[in-house]
Amino acid sequence: MPLNPQESPGLLLWHVTLASQRQVAAALHRFDLTHVQFVLLAVTWWSNTHDSLPTQAEAAELAGADVKMTSQVLRTLERKGLLARNVDPSDTRARRLTATDAGRELAPRAIAAVEDVDRRFFASAEQGEALRLLRALMVARSEPA
Repeated sequence: MPLNPQESPGLLLWHVTLASQRQVAAALHRFDLTHVQFVLLAVTWWSNTHDSLPTQAEAAELAGADVKMTSQVLRTLERKGLLARNVDPSDTRARRLTATDAGRELAPRAIAAVEDVDRRFFASAEQGEALRLLRALMVARSEPA
């Protein structure tokens, strides 16, 4: 017997995700970043601050993004002057990512704005419990069916 749509965890998660994404998009608008651009800039900046120059493939993996889409978005971030894509000397097919001065200045401000959205969005829930549930869902998703 099918569930009532109001009792469908997948539908509820979809609605919660959309609501969160709308708020994140609104917060990122003032930085002229899409959500995907933000995530890839943040991943690059974070990696750089931890003495790593990620490849495009590594950035895609960290972001949980499609490799081809990642390449397109990174080119956009490069055109915006927020990061550089340099040929890896040990593998000329690979590109190493470095946040530019503008990217290093913007990333922490955008991250703070998104973290503020997260704090406000999840304020009505027990945030620790919400994080535990989301982590459990990710672990379950990564296990073979």
